[in-house]
Amino acid sequence: MSRLLTTIAAGLLSALAIVPASAQEKVVNVYNWSDYIDESVLEEFTKETGIKVRYDVFDSNEVLETKLLGGKTGYDVVVPTGSFLQRQIQAGVFLKLDKAKLPNIQYQWPLISDRLAVYDPGNDYAVNYMWGTTGIGMNVDKVKERLGDIPLNSWDIIFKPEILKKLKDCGVYMLDGPEEIIPTALRYLGKDPNSKDPKDIEAAGELLAKIRPFIKKFDSSGYINALAGGDICIATGWSGDVFQAKARAEEAAEKTGKPPINIEYIIPKEGALMWFDNFAIPKDAPHPDEALAFINFMMKPEVAAKNSNYISYASGSEGAQKFIDKAILDNPAIYPDKETQAKLFTVTTYPQKVQRVVTRTWSNFKRGK
Repeated sequence: MSRLLTTIAAGLLSALAIVPASAQEKVVNVYNWSDYIDESVLEEFTKETGIKVRYDVFDSNEVLETKLLGGKTGYDVVVPTGSFLQRQIQAGVFLKLDKAKLPNIQYQWPLISDRLAVYDPGNDYAVNYMWGTTGIGMNVDKVKERLGDIPLNSWDIIFKPEILKKLKDCGVYMLDGPEEIIPTALRYLGKDPNSKDPKDIEAAGELLAKIRPFIKKFDSSGYINALAGGDICIATGWSGDVFQAKARAEEAAEKTGKPPINIEYIIPKEGALMWFDNFAIPKDAPHPDEALAFINFMMKPEVAAKNSNYISYASGSEGAQKFIDKAILDNPAIYPDKETQAKLFTVTTYPQKVQRVVTRTWSNFKRGK
């Protein structure tokens, strides 16, 4: 009897061995930022391609980078921000894109692709998904109640201790991102936000130390709901996130019949960081062809627009613009005009020695040292 079972088992294994790969389940493992996609797009992708999406989220570049540099992430598509992308390309963690399998790349916005090339020369390893700015999200009524009629379009609100302390009681959140906040502090100090001088980094740290007592939490995702729910009155944040908070506040108001919380996003007059989030394929991706299919699908103008309309971020697709809601496309806080663009700045990756200074400075800031 046992010999018969062995024979049957061997036959079954033999049959499985000759099942073509195409008959096996196709999968793509995606690792993206939280609250950063219209999930119906994932269903559309599976319906069109037959490829199932396994989707995980992160809320900081540091978390993603730790996984990438550790190797064997198990992910096929990841979404690093420009300066991190640059460092990761140098570390050799990504596959070069097979652009012959990305026909929808023709719809990408040359203006954005050219800026992305600062981090990825030749656009060999990544294509832009979304881009935006790092500014200030606020509950306007609560802020005005405490600050009076002072101008709200300045980084003074964040970096002047005598102002920020007036907002402590209603809640102040800070992005948990040194590559975002330290360059912004340098711009406020009148220094080069892209400075690699350790003394400049330390000067930014001294500025940040003065406002530390008034910061309730360091957070890179929860501030959306905190703003929308009226739990905090101000946060440094990403443009689209703040507009998501505004939309959620308006939806909640419709359900309750109460007036919506007045949330606004500000690009301060001193300027703001311009960033780029991008699709890339890890070198050890288990399903590289499926990854290319996913990226190509996401670059379809209608799909790119659907994501922009859902999350209120500017798309890297120029072809998508004819499908993007006019309220988003015409909003200068999302698609800045030329005058505002002139005040935006970008930063590149830190050399290893300077990165240690950045890490130490940020750690001391968070701990209040």
